[in-house]
Amino acid sequence: MAPKLSSRQQAQLAYLQLLPPKLQRIYSVVEQLALPRVDETLMRALGRLVDDIKGNAASLSLAGLAETAGRMGMVVRSGGGIPTKVRGLRELQSSLKINYDAALRSATTPGAPGEEEPSGDLPA
Repeated sequence: MAPKLSSRQQAQLAYLQLLPPKLQRIYSVVEQLALPRVDETLMRALGRLVDDIKGNAASLSLAGLAETAGRMGMVVRSGGGIPTKVRGLRELQSSLKINYDAALRSATTPGAPGEEEPSGDLPA
């Protein structure tokens, strides 16, 4: 019998399967920000999107994903010029993708570190 995923891994996997369209949207918005005409509503929408990812990832113990999304939110809200924000967002976008892949791998691996099921034995 194949090992099963824990309930935490199942919840993480269910959320991670919803992320690819959001990651594509982030990529699209960052590329739109690189164009000469930028609307402030794009920045606000991107901020809301990464804050949503951060909150959901943090609630599911996906720390790397939550931290990177939080940093993206900070870059969106920070001062400075648009080219600086675009450069920072592009770097963080690749980091977000790496963290997404790692989280997906961890959520689909039975018996991943930190996912130990409690046994019925009590210490003596």
